[in-house]
Amino acid sequence: MTRPLRTYAGGVTTASLTDQLLVRSRPVTGTAELLDLLPSPRGALCWVRGGEGLVGWGEVAQVRTSGPARFARAQDWWDSFTARLDVRDEIGLPGSGPVAFTSFAFGDSPGRSVLTVPRVVVGRRDGVSWVTEIESEDAGEPTETVAPVRRPRGVRYSDGQLTVTAWRDAVHRAVERMRGGQLDKVVLAHDLLALADEPLDPRFLLHGLGARYPSCWAFAVEGLVGATPELLLRRRGDEVTSQVLAGTTWPRAGADPDALAAELLDSAKDRDEHRYAVESLAQSLQPFCTSLQAPEQPDVLALRNVLHLASEVRGRLDSRPTSLLALAAAVHPTAAVGGTPTGAAVDLIGELEAMGRGRYAGPVGWVDGDGNGELGIALRCAQLQGAAARLFAGCGIVAGSDPDEEVAEAAAKLVPVRDALEGVEAD
Repeated sequence: MTRPLRTYAGGVTTASLTDQLLVRSRPVTGTAELLDLLPSPRGALCWVRGGEGLVGWGEVAQVRTSGPARFARAQDWWDSFTARLDVRDEIGLPGSGPVAFTSFAFGDSPGRSVLTVPRVVVGRRDGVSWVTEIESEDAGEPTETVAPVRRPRGVRYSDGQLTVTAWRDAVHRAVERMRGGQLDKVVLAHDLLALADEPLDPRFLLHGLGARYPSCWAFAVEGLVGATPELLLRRRGDEVTSQVLAGTTWPRAGADPDALAAELLDSAKDRDEHRYAVESLAQSLQPFCTSLQAPEQPDVLALRNVLHLASEVRGRLDSRPTSLLALAAAVHPTAAVGGTPTGAAVDLIGELEAMGRGRYAGPVGWVDGDGNGELGIALRCAQLQGAAARLFAGCGIVAGSDPDEEVAEAAAKLVPVRDALEGVEAD
């Protein structure tokens, strides 16, 4: 049941904070894939990896925020909302009880962030499945019209804000700035537009992405649909974890995968890019932690379309009640999606990208009523609006970057969503 918009904490919300709501989480049986449970394309919410995670539908409440205080405003609203809930949770696992799906804008301006509370959430973790339903005194039983998944027809593409040639020139200018000592790294993104013959169904993309990239988190929040390999933050009690990805290569015809991985590990350019990303995250997290560990050497994460340098950073939070969203506000944007130093990199992004990122490269995932949850970085994604999709890809640029190589890397990063849109079968 959607209610009239009301202003709240610098944003807007679609539910009154005084509504009396009952939240019930109970175990369920069944082996259906979580993505198969989404009843319709309207308002589909998803955070699924390897068959586990959360899907939701039916909006109970939503808040939208923007600007530098967007994380704090969303947390303020969520705290007020959950404080008035009657929670009956029989599961007690991460993701049970009250949950909101969230997606934040990359930049302070422009961009709109959103936190949505679904009427129904189905979760699965460690072989345990459950359903969470939210009930109110003025609402009947949760219902949703079931619609078959719709395959896109007539998908065609056109340039986004920058042509490929113009984006290559932007990379070249960024390299010149870094060789001149103005900054160490910047992440530049560009977009590609896709148009189909009829409105796009986010569930079709989720199925395709989930089948091709089971080690990534398939996500959907208010039309932003993708599969990210990068975990920005996971908070469980006093434990915080991040999976940092920076430094990339991609498969080539006739190339041996082991040789490509070794080449990536030996690349000074990619190791520098990765080091900046790990250091920026660790420096931002350190003030909240009593201990923090990052590996001395990265691993290689191999996906279907690219290989990344990867490092898992783990920390133990101090005794202050610091929520996941508060941590996200402190670490975003990391060097993995912004650059180093952050301020100079963000300024250069605004100058050279010639587009608004919206929620691309912003935190996306879910939070619960205790400040726990998981947030990835919204990569390998598209913003759906009717029959149109805006696809995004970005590359980390350092002084040693070659613009032609960066163009090829960006094209490789667009492959996941393009294949999903076109219904290319998984191997």
